[in-house]
Amino acid sequence: MLMAIDVGNTNVVIGLFQGEELQHQWRLSTDRSRTADDYAVLIKGLMDMVGMSMEEVDGAVLASVVPPLVGTFRELCSGYLKVKPLIIGPNIKTGVRVLYDNPREVGADRIVNAAAAHREYGGPVIVVDFGTATTFDVISRQGEYLGGAIAPGIGISTEALFHRAAKLPKIELREPPSVIGKNTIHSMQSGIVFGFAGQVDALNRRIAEELGEEPMVVATGGLAELVAGVSETIQAVDPLLTIKGLRIIYELNT
Repeated sequence: MLMAIDVGNTNVVIGLFQGEELQHQWRLSTDRSRTADDYAVLIKGLMDMVGMSMEEVDGAVLASVVPPLVGTFRELCSGYLKVKPLIIGPNIKTGVRVLYDNPREVGADRIVNAAAAHREYGGPVIVVDFGTATTFDVISRQGEYLGGAIAPGIGISTEALFHRAAKLPKIELREPPSVIGKNTIHSMQSGIVFGFAGQVDALNRRIAEELGEEPMVVATGGLAELVAGVSETIQAVDPLLTIKGLRIIYELNT
């Protein structure tokens, strides 16, 4: 069984694969102060709840955008799973040719998303990942990673609004009944949901114009469903894209 680990700035996503089938998936909060032992206790508890044990894991693959936690999860894999993890980075086969000025600057999660999107949807394709940052990754018809865009994420943007505007309350992020809000909560929901959807659509259209052809647009990440519901350019939502990409890259390298 393969354990796929995606370490993001906000969450750590753990996926367990039996062959190509995702058996279980869990989401933990990213905490740089946690040790390998801390994370091992959490993961073991989650596996126990579904009747599985760490001894069943015979492979591991890791992508991390939090450098201090790479060593933590490497230690977890070697100490508790008894496997050497495949860590996404330079010199790893991904099936994607990176045409960035400096390929080492591209986050591991973005390369993983690109590999999965091209395998699942072909090209050209844009991956919009709604994480701590909202990232746009562009993959050509030939499977080349062309680059993309990075914007502030919905979560951190709204948190900044709550903290800096004393009279604005924290709200549930959901689609409001109308664009023209009739109260403070609906007005905030409108500005956030429709505002970010407009940003996404504008960037996707500009990217398509530069490409000179219409790409497929795939959304992933925590708030993908919410924005996709009001977006004019997002064609598919794939919440498992990154985890599936990790499995694909693992298979390319083993």
